[in-house]
Amino acid sequence: MSLRVVFMGTPDFSVPTLSEILGAGHEVVAVYSQPPRPAGRGMAETPSPVHRFAAASGLTVLTPKSLRTPEAQEQFRAHAADVAVVVAYGLILPKPVLDAPRLGCFNVHASALPRWRGAAPIQRAIMAGDAETAVMVMRMEEGLDTGPVCLAERTPIGRNETAAELHDRLSLLGAGLMVRALAALERGSLSQTPQPAEGVTYAAKIDKAEARIDFARPAAEVHDHIRGLSPFPGAWFEVAVSGKAERIKVLRCVEAEGAGVPGTILDDALTVACGSGAVRLVTLQRAGKKPMSATELLRGFALPKGLALR
Repeated sequence: MSLRVVFMGTPDFSVPTLSEILGAGHEVVAVYSQPPRPAGRGMAETPSPVHRFAAASGLTVLTPKSLRTPEAQEQFRAHAADVAVVVAYGLILPKPVLDAPRLGCFNVHASALPRWRGAAPIQRAIMAGDAETAVMVMRMEEGLDTGPVCLAERTPIGRNETAAELHDRLSLLGAGLMVRALAALERGSLSQTPQPAEGVTYAAKIDKAEARIDFARPAAEVHDHIRGLSPFPGAWFEVAVSGKAERIKVLRCVEAEGAGVPGTILDDALTVACGSGAVRLVTLQRAGKKPMSATELLRGFALPKGLALR
């Protein structure tokens, strides 16, 4: 026995869930993804990762710009789906779409709901210094990530784990969790627990304007800021080179011993003083260059002890 599934997702994070659903033998009657976007040096229209995977798997792919039109809603209903699975799709599902599948719409969300509802739960959890997060399967309602939780799997966040690393772990955990949820849904045994009213926080979309490193903050906060924005958009500092400011991204750092004026380089290994304590910059990226270790960077770029980063 299998379910008729409409899958709705866009980025890399969503692909493992679609793959696992297919592997479990469910009938994916349609895949919805964000429309192709200009990308690369030539700015060619590029399908999303989900779109590419679905097309390679021989599935029907639809890329509406909105689901609010009567035509889009009628097309959605015509799939006669048992269930819709939504993983980082990126479009709001209006009530007629939420109500269309026989058994409802279910979402994989990468946080310990109700903490970090919204667009950027992985980055915000790390940037806040959370020691633990989760991936959850939630039945969708009209509110933003407000629906009852059906299944959850909690996981610690490593002290040096980056957003990219946590993203990949939660993507795989979420895929397995959704397949378990669909199996329980088929059996009629999927529980749904309302979210608590306390502890609600919102994970606002990452604004590039917040990526600049503030070395006046304590070292632990600087460390969390850097790893929470790695690799995108990438936390950065500026340094003066031949009278011009050059922006350098920091993709990895570790907390370190040391003290000094915030932003000052304390040694020859790129240990930088913070408001309290220090961080050692481990992996960096100059504009237009590939990521490199601090040792590689210092071979061709002068960042001497005593230099102030800003």
